[in-house]
Amino acid sequence: MVAAGECLGQDQPVILHLLDLERAANPLEGLKCELIDSAFPLLRGVVTTFDLNTAAKDVDYAILVGGFPRGPGMERKDLMAKNAPIFGPQGKALNDHAAPGVKVLVVANPANTNAWLVSQAAPRIPKENITAMTRLDHNRAVGQIAVRAGCGPKDVKNVIIWGNHSSTQYPDVRFATVKGKSAREAVGDDAYLDGPFVPEVQQRGKHVINLRGASSALSAAHSACDHVRDWARGTKGGSWVSMAVPSDGSYGIPKGIVYSFPCTTSNGTYSIVQGLEIDAKSRQLMDATAQELVEEQAEAKAALEG
Repeated sequence: MVAAGECLGQDQPVILHLLDLERAANPLEGLKCELIDSAFPLLRGVVTTFDLNTAAKDVDYAILVGGFPRGPGMERKDLMAKNAPIFGPQGKALNDHAAPGVKVLVVANPANTNAWLVSQAAPRIPKENITAMTRLDHNRAVGQIAVRAGCGPKDVKNVIIWGNHSSTQYPDVRFATVKGKSAREAVGDDAYLDGPFVPEVQQRGKHVINLRGASSALSAAHSACDHVRDWARGTKGGSWVSMAVPSDGSYGIPKGIVYSFPCTTSNGTYSIVQGLEIDAKSRQLMDATAQELVEEQAEAKAALEG
């Protein structure tokens, strides 16, 4: 997708730096062969490596997709203890070797707190340049509304994912529109939007795993490209997207945690959409997912110090 221009646009040549573990040497080289053999017009080079510093050298964008997944019986603190040694070194390598102004997207779960781990190891990189992906959740919400409204996803605008990329996230359709009408009017089913819709989006990843026997692949890759493309090239037409970014205290969310907000983007920067009314139910759901992130960050900090 990146080589085909879906991530940075059809006018941006790319050199790909592909990092993997040494035991994946043959598949990694096989992927390099396929990229070259596809003759993508924008592809100017492919670097394959097992070395973090080589992978980070002069990169303008870093998409971090590899983390330690949560297994049966694992608690969050166990997951943090596994991920701190992964994302700390990645953050340091980017800090020491990436291009000035590098933009980082963390995909691997727990994505929000892994992004915070990267930021702690990368003091040279502005905190606002290190983000996590809730665009997959955003796209899931858009997809569900489009199906119910009988329209295309491009007709759905301004859904919001508040908070964590986890089952506590809050998919908010209060400001969403379909072809200019409110999403509620277009869907015509308040019972669905107030009932099954939220857990369907929250649990969609688990549902995909149950069906496929593996985590989301195509949809996650597509959403990562969406996140980076909008960040690099800007949102359009007054619409906003969901991005997990370091909280600046907007909407009463604790500063410093990496929290998903509605954002607009322009010229490579993002801004949190301000002034949205927060009702009592939304406040409760937003605070619950914020509290989970506060706890995750504390566990991650303990893992770093331990």
